[in-house]
Amino acid sequence: MKYLDEFRDNGAAARLSRAIRSEVRPGRRYNVMEFCGGHTHAIFRYGLMDLLPDAIRLIHGPGCPVCVLPVSRLDMAIRLARDGGVILCSYGDMLRVPGSGRESLSRAMSAGADVRVVYSVMDALSISARHPDRDVVFLAIGFEATAPATALAVARAKADGRRNFAVLCNHMLTLSAVQSILESSRVREMGSVPIDAFVGPGHVSAVIGTKPFEFFCEEYQKPVVVAGFEPLDILAAILALVRLINAGRFEVANEYPRAVTREGNRPAQGLIASVFELRRAFEWRSLGEIPYSGLRLRSGYADFDAERRYGLKAFPAPDPEGCLCGAVLRGVKLPTDCRLFGKACTPEEPIGACMVSAEGTCAAYFRYRPHEDTALGA
Repeated sequence: MKYLDEFRDNGAAARLSRAIRSEVRPGRRYNVMEFCGGHTHAIFRYGLMDLLPDAIRLIHGPGCPVCVLPVSRLDMAIRLARDGGVILCSYGDMLRVPGSGRESLSRAMSAGADVRVVYSVMDALSISARHPDRDVVFLAIGFEATAPATALAVARAKADGRRNFAVLCNHMLTLSAVQSILESSRVREMGSVPIDAFVGPGHVSAVIGTKPFEFFCEEYQKPVVVAGFEPLDILAAILALVRLINAGRFEVANEYPRAVTREGNRPAQGLIASVFELRRAFEWRSLGEIPYSGLRLRSGYADFDAERRYGLKAFPAPDPEGCLCGAVLRGVKLPTDCRLFGKACTPEEPIGACMVSAEGTCAAYFRYRPHEDTALGA
């Protein structure tokens, strides 16, 4: 297939649905986690759950970088914007995420902080060129898919001698979070959910390739199928996973070959490796500190590290009271299990990060599920 509408063909979707139903074994449950928030939104946008048999349970994972950023790291950015005298540049969906005391970057902007929405890190770099008398800090967030662009901007800033540019780095690594969900005793104490297989993240896999999942499949005895973001992509991935589960094969398969290869994007990987190094540990919302799950700038780029430049520290900060965002990120709870969902917590007045982000599970439920299903009665 070469055209977008071909990946949304109703007839092809119906055929895939019938194929999935024919492969499901009587009395068997299939617990499948889609890690990426982009997959979660596509599943609800196109009504894919209605095309699947009841035996298949889709579990929504922590694949939203805005959602898994802990309150303590957001508070750090808000303090810098308010008190640091900098121009703080951020993607738009970060602005309304609540920090401690319902503070946010949007409210800091209303109070006079110079916070600007950008569409890429290169926009922030351009702002630093237009304002040589001001420090410009980019709030870098995302998984492996967005880390190469941040690395490129930092490398260019160094090459150009752009000393008024810095990055507050919050880049995280996807596999570390999935491993934590599967094996962390702390997570089990907070509640766990059985997982038989994973729909692998498409954008991340375009950078890292499918090769890193091979060890994961063998080590944890879970198949992974990498998928794109169109309806037929996801249905084809679920069909492949059902067949792998039935056969007892713990392998990685690629149902997104138009964007993903086994080796991934080598130049992008090289950029990440040259500019970033692993943190010994990094905190994730609801998952706690996960070893070697975050990136920071190497010592050769220390001048562009906002944490080092401004002596920033993260202080412990709890999630908002009553918010089940953490449990939703682990797949333990659904958004509709939260008493705040659709009432005190809405996209216009969010309490939890999962309701704000374009990839958040709560936002997907609120936007795409029928009103009578999302308005909580209890």
